[in-house]
Amino acid sequence: MKEAELNRLRWRSRRGLLELDLLLVPFFDEEFRSLDPKCQEAYVLLLEEEDPDLLSWISQKSKPKNPQFDALIQKMLKRVQPASE
Repeated sequence: MKEAELNRLRWRSRRGLLELDLLLVPFFDEEFRSLDPKCQEAYVLLLEEEDPDLLSWISQKSKPKNPQFDALIQKMLKRVQPASE
């Protein structure tokens, strides 16, 4: 993926809702490049979703119908949630 495209994706990761920005931007910065191509594609598609849906999914009030989105969101949440002992 070209640097210009990565910059556009990073910009699209900034949503304007603090809850989404705190999850999406660090995930993009720290994890996106290491994802396999299929997960990268799912992330790009995830960014096309509406903010209320994204917020509902990350707050675990609902689940996305797309299993790839669900797996990606779980991966994002795992990074920020304390590990249970």
